Formats: sequence, structure tokens, C-alpha cells
Amino acid sequence: MTPAKRPWWARTEAPGPWFKVGSDEVRLLRDGVEAFPAMLAAIAAAKREILLEMYWVGSDAVGIKFREALTDRARDGITVRVIYDAIGSLSITPSFWDPLVRAGGEVREYHPLSPLKPAFELARIEQRDHRKILVVDGVRGFTGGLNLARAWLPLEDGGDAWRDDMIEVIGYATAELRTLFYKTWRRMGFRRLPQDPLGSLALPDDLVPLSKRPTGKVFVLASLRRSKRNLRREYLARLNRATRSIDIANSYFIPDRAVRNTLYRAVLRGVRVRVLVPSKSDVAIVQFALEAMYEALLRNGVEIFSFSGPMMHAKTAIIDDRFATIGSYNLDERSQTKNLEVNIGVEDDAFATYVRRWFDRDIETATHLDLYEWRARPIVRRGIEYMAYALRKLW
Repeated sequence: MTPAKRPWWARTEAPGPWFKVGSDEVRLLRDGVEAFPAMLAAIAAAKREILLEMYWVGSDAVGIKFREALTDRARDGITVRVIYDAIGSLSITPSFWDPLVRAGGEVREYHPLSPLKPAFELARIEQRDHRKILVVDGVRGFTGGLNLARAWLPLEDGGDAWRDDMIEVIGYATAELRTLFYKTWRRMGFRRLPQDPLGSLALPDDLVPLSKRPTGKVFVLASLRRSKRNLRREYLARLNRATRSIDIANSYFIPDRAVRNTLYRAVLRGVRVRVLVPSKSDVAIVQFALEAMYEALLRNGVEIFSFSGPMMHAKTAIIDDRFATIGSYNLDERSQTKNLEVNIGVEDDAFATYVRRWFDRDIETATHLDLYEWRARPIVRRGIEYMAYALRKLW
């Protein structure tokens, strides 16, 4: 008799190896099949505190499973705090979190859409929390592109098998993720209901400083523009210093002129530049805007690979096999100016090479776009692409 298949959350898929980098340890988690069980295991092992900051929590098997796991730990007396984005998590209602709140957990909605809520601010309605952060006991942290939703489950579990990356960190960088979470938590607290727990606006006294410049080889990068460790500045600096290779997997790749010119200059220096993008985005207008840029990118020597499998949602970059960054940051207008984002940067040859080898596997199954074949696409499609690109700052 064939043994019963274990549910997705109970599987122990073997993620990649741990890499010791300075005082931290990091490992790459690919797709929901590796990331979800690792995150749930960390939640189950928590002893003091669980912090979750998530753009998209689905009203589905994944969202419910994580809510149940958090509720169980809150019931055990563990501090559990959750931030979720109002637009990203549009499918859930405030009552979704009732079991967690009744168990003693705290939940805050980032920039709610209802004018009836005290925290509503029309001027901030376009500013969204696009981060995906889980921090357990201040020592184990996760961030990347995965949200807590069914789309990241394997096909055999009723999901869409979206291709994505997550990074797990043990060490000082996790403490920086914790600091980043609490800065957002406190800002939101100033606009909360008066029945918030006393002292909820006060930051814990053991937070590490988020210094202007990284002090280690594993470090947090964030946005918006005025935040420390600015993602855009770091991206541009790393691209400008590249000497051999730039490999970028980005689900909503619509870079501005400065990023494009930086890539073009890298090609002129002899750097191999490869970009992996989805062949069919989950957001149609984004796909058309992305395709509007293909011709210019190809003409200037940037290699483009179109991922033809399930939605490619990763936000990963590897520079010279020396530096890798994984997180929520897309090279588009929204991530640059409207979203809260977070990436982890890792300066380590072994880890960067390992991530790049997985990138190579992804492009083996992708379509390598040809400039002359791309130019032969229908004129009507070109018109749609250019209109979508012209509207890129509006969505």
C-alpha cells in the first residue's frame, strides 16, 4: 500500500546548505515547498517573540495555517505581533485575525482602505507595505518574495507553484530585521484605536541600531528613499562596481533611466548582464510595460530570459559571484517611491555562487529572447506595451 502523502506544512524538503558568513549564517529557500515548512518550524520553536510583517496573507489554506500556528504560540504566552497590508491582503476581513487576537496576539493593518477606521489616511493610500518578514526570538529571520498565500504551494497541493526565493538568516542581521519591524510597528501605533495595550507605542529596549552603513557581511537593506540602508542606492552602487557578471531575477522589472544606463555601461565594460523575467505576469499591465523595454535592453547588450513556467516572482540579484541580495524589492516605480521594501545583502563568494547556480538552472528552462525576433511582434501589441509603460507611475 502506498503511504499517505504528508500535508505540505509537515514535509521536510531538504533546503540548501547553510553558509557561515561573518557572525551570521544564511541559507537560500526556494519556493513555498522549502520556505513554508521552514517558517512554520521556526514559529513552532519560538520561546519569546514572533514578528510577522506580510504584504499578502491569503484567505486560503496557507494564510489559515500560518494564522493557526501564530494563534497556538500566542496561547502559549509567546509575544506575537503581526503587520499586514490592507491592499495586499484584500481577500481577508478583519475578523480573519480574531482567533489570534483572542489568544493574546496583536495585529495591525497597514494603511487601511476604510475611511471609518481611525488609522485611515487618504494621503497615504498609495503607500503600501510590500515587505515579507518573519523574525523569531530576534535570532532567526526570513525575508524574500514569498507571501503567505496559495499561489506559492506546489501544483499537487492545489497551488500555482510560483517560482520565488526566500533567505533565512541566523545572527545579527536578524536583529536588524527586528528593528525594522518595530519602527513600522511604532509608526502605525500612533494612529491606532485608544484601546491598544498600554505601552504598545514604546519600542523594546534591546533593539540594535540600524546604522547608516552596514557593519557586517550580511545586512538589511530597506526603502523608502529616506530610510537607512537604501535599496536603490545599494543596487546602483553594486551595479556600477560590477566587473564580470550581473544576474537579476525580477518579477516586475521596469527599471528607470538611471538603472538602465548603469546596466548599459556595465555591458560596455565587458560585464555579462542577464535578466530573468516572467513570460506572463500575474498583473497584465505590468507585463506589457515590461515588454515595452525589451527592445532597448536587447539592443544595448542586456540578455533577457523569459521564464515560461509558473509565475516567476523572485527579486534576487547576484553580482560578480561575490554579492547576492534577496528580498521584496522590484526594480520598478512602485518599489522605488511607494512601497516599504526589504532585502538582505550578503557579501560572500560561496553563497553568491550557490545562488547564481540556481539562477543558471532557471534560465536553462527559460526562453532567451532574440532582438530581431522580438522586433517582429505585431504592431498592435507594441501600442499596448507603450501605453502600459506610459502609465507605469500610476500603478
